[in-house]
Amino acid sequence: MLIRLPNAIQGRWKKQWCCAGKVAAVSSWGLLLASSTRCSSPLPTSSPSSPTKEARAASDPPRRGATMARAHLHTPAPLAAAQRRPTVALLLGLALAFCLAVLSIQSSFFAAPGAPGRRLDLDAGDVRDLAGFQSRVQQCVASRGLGLTADIIDHCKLVLKFPKGTNSTWYNTQFKIFEPLEYKYDVCETILLWEQYRNMTTVLTREYLDVRPDGWLDYAAKRIAQLGADKCYNRTLCDELLSILLPAKPPFHPRQFATCAVVGNSGDLLKTEFGQEIDAHDAVFRDNEAPVNKKYAKHVGLKRDFRLVVRGAARNMAPILKGSSDEALIIKSLTHKEINAVIKELPNPVYLFQGIVLRRGAKGTGMKSIELALSMCDIIDMYGFTVDPGYTEWTRYFSAPRKGHNPLQGRAYYQLLECLGVIRIHSPMRAQRVEDWSDIPSKEEIRRAHAAAFRLKKHETGQQAELGPFSNCKVWGTVDPDYGPVSGTSDMSEARKNSNYSKWELLPLEKLRREAQEHYIQMGGVSLYKMDGNKLDDLVCVRHQRSSS
Repeated sequence: MLIRLPNAIQGRWKKQWCCAGKVAAVSSWGLLLASSTRCSSPLPTSSPSSPTKEARAASDPPRRGATMARAHLHTPAPLAAAQRRPTVALLLGLALAFCLAVLSIQSSFFAAPGAPGRRLDLDAGDVRDLAGFQSRVQQCVASRGLGLTADIIDHCKLVLKFPKGTNSTWYNTQFKIFEPLEYKYDVCETILLWEQYRNMTTVLTREYLDVRPDGWLDYAAKRIAQLGADKCYNRTLCDELLSILLPAKPPFHPRQFATCAVVGNSGDLLKTEFGQEIDAHDAVFRDNEAPVNKKYAKHVGLKRDFRLVVRGAARNMAPILKGSSDEALIIKSLTHKEINAVIKELPNPVYLFQGIVLRRGAKGTGMKSIELALSMCDIIDMYGFTVDPGYTEWTRYFSAPRKGHNPLQGRAYYQLLECLGVIRIHSPMRAQRVEDWSDIPSKEEIRRAHAAAFRLKKHETGQQAELGPFSNCKVWGTVDPDYGPVSGTSDMSEARKNSNYSKWELLPLEKLRREAQEHYIQMGGVSLYKMDGNKLDDLVCVRHQRSSS
């Protein structure tokens, strides 16, 4: 087989031809594809005369020992040439297939965004920004992680590790293993998720069900327990079951509060006196049945604005909310007739939570409280969620210890969120009580990392959308200024009818904090809702028309 070298190589070796099988194949870009040993002899460029039998014998390499060599020497010239032709054709075919495969691989380097088999052509500046951000996160974990360390894998991925000897006591009965001590995270995905949450609406509304495709038929049925059907074939019935806690539009807004405290239930709170510090926040979020009274005031404070509860705790809402008619109750999962009957007697605002499933994040109501708070607050301070790396039991400040859920996974994820600037953890185990937040990446570092992560995702998916809050809007809708009623039913108790339960729904834009008003204007009056799953890749986006008056 004869292969001609490209023009770029001819200047060095002239116009020589080399024997196939022992050749250096070179791509059209001058990239060495396959090296070989030196050819036995160059062939002349002009047509040679027929070689003698002795010349052919000298040029043929020996095969299968001396016997084969002797047999070949005694083969007549025409027969020997005929035997060589299939071998030459085979080598030619193999060389051609090899070159095509290499060219295909090389062409993938230059394919258009989104093309199958494309290799990412990442911007060096984006990779540098993300790598630098990873280093800052690593330093933050080392400084604030109470023994946790971060091992960087690449510019997006890292592993958080608990120290050797950490007591892992939580047992996964499904997989029959104890909780691991290492957790792998994609920082690029995480920062995109949580920065997007700052623009989200996390309460179920009537406009969402109206705008979302099959919102009433399909999704509404998923938020009602004991419906007796898999879909809302009876729209009127589903409307009656949801209307008691279904506002027409979002009752809460991004940037509504400057500082918020999310207070967990950990027994570590009894080692502190965070009470006054917690109460100094603009809004306080609590979980489930955690008590707020004078007995625990110095540890957890007395201020109560929002409470996120699971369905079981929602059945006992009256004693939970006793003493505060203004505390808004957000039900984490589903509603049903029994819960509705309780709501009709309460003076408190009550709504359904609209969040996502964080498969790799922390479990439990505390994580949902952070989602809820982030959709309203600029700064989120966490209390009562810290788990000592050497913990022995899952404690609560107001009751006996109980079985927890993935405490180490939660501790690792909370630490990652702190080092991404999402939350600030307050713990009695940190030596310096007057916190210094300088080891957390700055807002500018976070902004640059977020922009770089977005462009990286755009390269990976081939998206053409520009960087912005609406890039993931898959469904759009518009509602007029007078759209929909406030939540409630005609058969509510007089106590609820005469209460201030709808105050958040009726709050005019002009009464919001200045930063919230500016954000609303920047967003063009658009509310963002998640669709399904554990990401915010697909959004329902609803534009609110402004009143002409």
